[in-house]
Amino acid sequence: MILDKPLAALRERVGRPDVEKALLITGLVGGAVFIALMAGATAIYDAVSEADGISGLDKPALNWAISVRTPTLDLWVTAFTNLGRTLPMVLIAGMLTLSLFLRYRRRTIWVLMGVAAAGSVAFTIAGKALVGRSRPALEFAVPPYEASFSFPSGHTLNSTVIAGMLAYLVWVLSARRWLRVLSVVTASLWAVGMGLSRVYLGHHWLTDVAFAWLFGLGWLALLITVHKVLVRLRDDVRPGPAPISLSRGD
Repeated sequence: MILDKPLAALRERVGRPDVEKALLITGLVGGAVFIALMAGATAIYDAVSEADGISGLDKPALNWAISVRTPTLDLWVTAFTNLGRTLPMVLIAGMLTLSLFLRYRRRTIWVLMGVAAAGSVAFTIAGKALVGRSRPALEFAVPPYEASFSFPSGHTLNSTVIAGMLAYLVWVLSARRWLRVLSVVTASLWAVGMGLSRVYLGHHWLTDVAFAWLFGLGWLALLITVHKVLVRLRDDVRPGPAPISLSRGD
């Protein structure tokens, strides 16, 4: 069969101690990060379901947001949070992904971004339908108002995943350290700012946002771990550049 030789080579390479060690370390570290983030997200979900624990911070956080609002700040924060809506996010992510592809010519750029974004959107839709949590009362929110369920914050989850994946792609592709650091800092500020904007405007509870941060990072940790394992296997079985690899050395 066509796959007999590649599979035989894979078995031979994975049997090597150095390859097994690298795969084990990658899997353990990535798995530990994923489990820790999902455990945190689960704890928040439980607190929201049982109306205890960290969910007790929701109303104080909303009250604080109301206390610092000003008409000018409302306009700026609304303009920023609107960038997290579906159409702007698709346009921003699409342009940045296209720029990376045109610069580095790696088809895996599109694969990773597509899987990351599709999963994020699916988790958002499923989470809202499953939990069915109401948003803060309209009297405490800044218009325009939103009618969908509150948990999790879709703006926050999608922004965390998309910005995080873009930062990861830049990190593994670019040889410029300043650009790699800038991408991580920018992605972090974007995700944190988007989440806080949702609380400030009274469109989400704090726990909606905190869950979205942790769950989004967990999803990223899983994707990045799988990608790194596949790259490691590819490099040891079939040396040389290939679509799955994003190594700067390719």
